[in-house]
Amino acid sequence: MLDNRLGRFMNHNLDEYHIPAHADIHDIEVIFVDEPDAEVTPLGVKGLGEIGIVGTAGAVANAIFHATGRRVRSLPITIDKLLDEPA
Repeated sequence: MLDNRLGRFMNHNLDEYHIPAHADIHDIEVIFVDEPDAEVTPLGVKGLGEIGIVGTAGAVANAIFHATGRRVRSLPITIDKLLDEPA
């Protein structure tokens, strides 16, 4: 939860930290800002954070499923989990 008055998080634990799922994110408009920011990174680039990687884990899990026929439903996906899951 966000304190709108101070702009700070009121719940300081990862248990209640919401990472957006694919259904939470609508259309994203990509805008390139032509102002390098050398203080942020040596390359001067800026990023979106978690919004840009919403579907990555699901896409990788689906690719592994399509390649092996085995569905692993917990992250991280390791070889041990892949070999232990029933086909």
